[in-house]
Amino acid sequence: MCRIAGMVNAASPANVIEASVQQMCRNQEHGGPDDGGTFVSETDHLVLGNRRLALLDLSADGHMPMQYNNRYWITYNGELYNFQELRAELILLNHRFKSTTDTEVILAAFAQWGTLSFSRLKGMFAFALWDSVEKEIYLVRDPSGIKPLYYHASKGLLCFASEIRAFKNIPGLQSANSNWPVYLMAYGFIPEPVTTLSTVSALPKGCYLKYSVQSGDTSLQSFKHYSYANRLTDPHEVNHSIRKVVDDSVKRQLVADAPLGVFLSGGLDSGIMASVASKYKKTDLNTLSIYFDDPAYSEKKYQDILHTKLQCRHSQYLLTEEIFHKNFEEIIHSMDMPSCDGINTWFISRHAKSLGLKAVLSGLGGDELFGGYPSFNRIATALKLQQLPSGITIAGRKSASKKLNRMSYLSMEGIKGIYLFLRGHFSAYEIARQLGSTEKEVWAILNETPIFNDIKHIHPKNQASWMEFNVYMQNQLLRDSDVMSMIHSVEIRVPFLDEDVIDLAFQIDPNVKYAGSNSKQILINCFNDILPREIWDRPKMGFSFPFQQWLRTSNYVKEIMQNGSKRYQESYTSFMSGKLHWSHLLSLVLIKSKATS
Repeated sequence: MCRIAGMVNAASPANVIEASVQQMCRNQEHGGPDDGGTFVSETDHLVLGNRRLALLDLSADGHMPMQYNNRYWITYNGELYNFQELRAELILLNHRFKSTTDTEVILAAFAQWGTLSFSRLKGMFAFALWDSVEKEIYLVRDPSGIKPLYYHASKGLLCFASEIRAFKNIPGLQSANSNWPVYLMAYGFIPEPVTTLSTVSALPKGCYLKYSVQSGDTSLQSFKHYSYANRLTDPHEVNHSIRKVVDDSVKRQLVADAPLGVFLSGGLDSGIMASVASKYKKTDLNTLSIYFDDPAYSEKKYQDILHTKLQCRHSQYLLTEEIFHKNFEEIIHSMDMPSCDGINTWFISRHAKSLGLKAVLSGLGGDELFGGYPSFNRIATALKLQQLPSGITIAGRKSASKKLNRMSYLSMEGIKGIYLFLRGHFSAYEIARQLGSTEKEVWAILNETPIFNDIKHIHPKNQASWMEFNVYMQNQLLRDSDVMSMIHSVEIRVPFLDEDVIDLAFQIDPNVKYAGSNSKQILINCFNDILPREIWDRPKMGFSFPFQQWLRTSNYVKEIMQNGSKRYQESYTSFMSGKLHWSHLLSLVLIKSKATS
């Protein structure tokens, strides 16, 4: 797991480009503290850079950028879980390897199969691969979008990195995207491909960008995407298949040459991860948890139940209000792009680092694939409301009621309107008031980007799954998990997002997948023999903090809000009186802190 950067600039000499790429790497060094390097092609005005977090082949043989056959070069961020199978196949095809890394397997696979190799890679990855003969560079991102990759491409200039902060010293790419506060206030995050920079975009997941150094031409192509089908209808067959693919995924993702562990929240998904992992790491399984003094938020009771059953090495971290306040401002500055979540991941990842762990398994993905959110039950009503005349849905846009003012989003067609109605933060009217713009301007921004697929033809609960998987998980949970873990040099692995697990989940008939009285009943049915009943027969809590109380006593928040505009001061008063949710307040804090940083 690493951080990558690179540049092709026809107008600059190689030594100037190298200095820029080295600075980009230094800006991301927290994500790759073990090693670093650059590859320079002077005649092509090209430089690849890498910061390495070593988990496989910890020797110097894993140094990057890495070359193969003196033709191909790669800078790579990720983990390839089927690299051993691919390696064996490539050896039979007369390829030879100098290391035991998955990195070299990607190079050999490309040498053998070209761009067809990308669809054969199973794992989480973002990489740049340079073909020095064809004079083409490929930017590639995994099909689930687990690993980030941002880029700017124009005639004569290609620049890319794992984090937006890497671009801050690149002349011509520092222009801020003035629309990002609108997206943050609407979604609670900045949805791909949008970034805080006007000319830098997120590479779409499951896609590769080919850039010709000689012509400056680019092409963007998809190599893998997931689609829903209702093919699997036998519950017994489905349960057996889920159990197998999850088991296999966890086993694969436990492979590492450095210490790793499992996040244990006390919920169903992390309980499955830890229970399955314990089969393969019977004596040296590390689990770690955060808990709170406040029983309304703490899941320590359930963490203890799992720990007792698994008999693993378990570490619990008591997060207090004092610790939260001490670190809150640093957490804000750790965010690569503003987001109203991820703070929990910052703390648990810091704890993982203190334990000497370099990688941790997470249960992320179970809710999105198998129906763990309230949206799965609410979407049918939302779809009916969306059929009402727009005059009715926007009538309550100025209402103090969140439910009424968010109904205005249902005037937008498709899943975008549904998502913002069910999960949106501020209404367009509220955004305009806070930012001093017009509603028309806000609506224009939100309607323009991002563009979502037309999914009206699929089952309503699969529509909920699609939006949670492709919007919420993609832009908030995965991005926050990556940036908040890598700031502490820790990698988060997500076995539920293994390609085989996703493919299977998308093929299950909705009447089977979402059946039962409990949320994610299908996962309960599959794993109840290895999970204590108390773990799955309990109310869902989610992994959250007592933010509403803690932010009320934050001097940092108080100073920002009270020194802001009249609207800011009104919002702070509303928050202090319990009328504004902490996540909505946080978006205002982020906008203000970003403007003054």
